[in-house]
Amino acid sequence: MTIEALIARYGLGALLLGAGMEGETVVILGGIMVQRGTLPFAGAILAAAIGSFIADQLFFAAGRRFRDHPRVRRWSARPAFARALAAFERHPTLFVFAFRFLYGLRTVSPVAIGTTRLPLARFMLLNGSAALLWATIFVSIGYWFGHGLSELIGRWLPSWQVLAGGGIAILLLGGLTWWWRRRG
Repeated sequence: MTIEALIARYGLGALLLGAGMEGETVVILGGIMVQRGTLPFAGAILAAAIGSFIADQLFFAAGRRFRDHPRVRRWSARPAFARALAAFERHPTLFVFAFRFLYGLRTVSPVAIGTTRLPLARFMLLNGSAALLWATIFVSIGYWFGHGLSELIGRWLPSWQVLAGGGIAILLLGGLTWWWRRRG
């Protein structure tokens, strides 16, 4: 069963789980399903935001709880972990808000942030706000891309929408990563 079929069959629950486990691709597909009238726009945004928020809170909690565990110590020796901590130390609030938009730092960042002294309440507030913005952006990309494609080729092949939506997401993430690295 495809991701698109799972979202169509299980609706917002599948979008919530997919946003937490996979990320942008599922959320863009959710936006396409909104465009088709299968999911409500606000519901898709909330489901995606909640899924992303929960996943990042769990990774943060794991970093906080297991910061001295050998596995976290091995992760901390990796370049992505070091980059995440260095970016966090330079601009903690901005980094907590932006890490989900940075390719290659999405999963490791909340674990790295969990190893710092950042208060849980502050992380929750920033994480919740960023998850809502992230979900709004990617559901909207799926919605507008799905609408544009339907007008151009008349609902020809749904797989083209999935591939093109994924391509747009990759281009956006690549551009954000390039911009972030250029700044540092």
